Amino acid sequence: MSSKTPLWTSGDLNAFFGLGTNVLVNLLVLTGLLKFVIKIPDAILFGHILPAVGLMLFLGNIYYALMAKRLAEKTGRADVTALPSGPSVPHMFIVVFIIMLPIAIQTKDPIKAWEAGLAWVFVEGIVLFAGAFIAPTIRRLTPRAALLGTLAGISITFISLRPAMEIFETPVIGLVSLIIILGAWYGGVKFPGKLPGGLVAIGVGTILAWASFAFDWGFGGMNPAAVQSSLGNVGFSIPIPAFDHVFSGFEFLAFIVVTAIPFGVYDFIEAMDNVESASAAGDEYSVKETLMAEGSISLVGTLLGSPFANAVYIGHPGWKAIGGKIGYSIATGVMVIALTWLSVVSLLLDLIPVVAIIPILLYIGALIGAQAFQATPSNHAPAVIFAFVPHLAAWAKTLIDGALGAAGTNAGAVGLDKLAQNGVLYKGLEALGGGAIITGLIFGGIVVMLIDRKPNGAGVFCLFGAVLAFFGFIHGPAVGIAVSPMIALSYVLMAIICFGFTKMELAPEDT
Repeated sequence: MSSKTPLWTSGDLNAFFGLGTNVLVNLLVLTGLLKFVIKIPDAILFGHILPAVGLMLFLGNIYYALMAKRLAEKTGRADVTALPSGPSVPHMFIVVFIIMLPIAIQTKDPIKAWEAGLAWVFVEGIVLFAGAFIAPTIRRLTPRAALLGTLAGISITFISLRPAMEIFETPVIGLVSLIIILGAWYGGVKFPGKLPGGLVAIGVGTILAWASFAFDWGFGGMNPAAVQSSLGNVGFSIPIPAFDHVFSGFEFLAFIVVTAIPFGVYDFIEAMDNVESASAAGDEYSVKETLMAEGSISLVGTLLGSPFANAVYIGHPGWKAIGGKIGYSIATGVMVIALTWLSVVSLLLDLIPVVAIIPILLYIGALIGAQAFQATPSNHAPAVIFAFVPHLAAWAKTLIDGALGAAGTNAGAVGLDKLAQNGVLYKGLEALGGGAIITGLIFGGIVVMLIDRKPNGAGVFCLFGAVLAFFGFIHGPAVGIAVSPMIALSYVLMAIICFGFTKMELAPEDT
C-alpha cells in the first residue's frame, strides 16, 4: 500500500466507537437469537458459527477500507470515508424467525434449523451477486429522492424506533447515554482526555447499570452470576468449512426460496441505496464492485457456517461527519474477528447493558432521515415522504404480528373485520408493507417524475410496480404467479393515466 493515504486519523477513533459498537450490538443480538430462540448448542454457536460470522465481517470491513484507500489515492482527497459494513440487521430476524424457528419447531432439531439458515443465505447471496450487474442501471434511472427516501424509511422504522422504545424502558441509562451521544456528535462537546463520545456514553451507561445492581436502585438488570458463567465460553476457535451443512439445508429448498429470492433483491437495492447515500456525502463508490463484494463475502461466510449475510450499512454520512475515514473500518474488522475467534461475545453480552449502546442507532436514524431531504432538491420532498410510507406499514405489521403471536393467536384467528373495527386495517398494512424497500422506490420514483413534469417516466415506474406486484416482489407475502393481481391491475391503470397526462396541459414545474 502507498503511504500517501494514512490508514488512521484522529477522527477514526470516534467513528470506530460508533460503527464498532453498532456492530457489537448486532453481534450480541444475533448471538442471543441463536442461543435462546433456536437453542443452538454452545459448542456449535461459539466454536463454529460465531468464528465464521467474525471472518465474514472482518473481510467485509477490510475490503471496503481498501476501496476507500483506492478512492482516496485516485482523487487525491484526504477526507474519503469507507463504507460501513456489518451483519445485515433485517436478515438476522428474518432468517431466525421466518426460516430457522419453523424448521426447529418442525424437526425438533436446532442443527437442522441452522442448516436451513445456511441454505437460505446461500441462495440469497447468489441473488445478491447477480444483482450487482443490474444495480448500476437501476441506480442511474431511479431518482435520488426515491433511493434516499426508502433508505430513510428503513432507518427510522427498523433501525431507530425499537432502540427508542428500549431507551424509555430503562430511561436512566438510555437517556443519559443518548444525551452524551447527542452532545458529542451534534453539539461538538469535547470530553476530557479527548475520549470519544461513543466510548464515554457506553462507559457511563455501564457504570450506572452496575451501580444500580450494587446499590439496589432498581434499574440496569446486571447479573454477576451470568458473567461468571459466560467466562466458561471463552476460548479460541477458527472457522472451518460447513459445506455439508449448507447442502443438507437444501432439503428445505421449497420453503427457503420463496423468501430468499425477494430478500436477495431487497439486499442489492438496500446496498445500492447506501452507495447512493455515500455519494450524496461526497464519496462516489462503484455500486457493482460494492455488491459483488457483499455477495461474495456473504457466500464465504455461509460456506464456513454463518447463517447471516454481510451488508453495507446505513450510516456512511454519520461516520464521515464525526471524522471517520479508513481506519475505523479496519479497526471494526479487527475487533470483530478478535471477539468472535476468542468467544468473548457471550461475556460482553453479560457485562455491557445493551441500552447504553443503542442510542447510537438513533443518531444514525436521524442523520439518514435528514440526508434524504438535504441531499435532494427541495421540491422533491413529497417523494421522500411517499418513499417512507411503506416502511411504516411494514413496521406496524411487525408489531401487530408480534403482539398477536405473544397472545398465542394471529390476525386470521382474531378476524380481519374485528381488527378493522378497532382501527387496525391489517389487510392494507400487509399489502402496503410487503416488499417495502422496493415499493418505496416505486412510490418515490412516480412522485419525482410527476413533480419534474415527466408523466411518461411516472408511467414507466407504475408499469414496474405492476410487474413486481404480479410476481409478489411487492405487496405480497412471497414470490409467485399472480400474487397480487388486483394491485398489479391498479398499477397498470395508473400507468395508462400517467401516459394520458402527456396529452394534457401541464403547469410549470415548481422550484
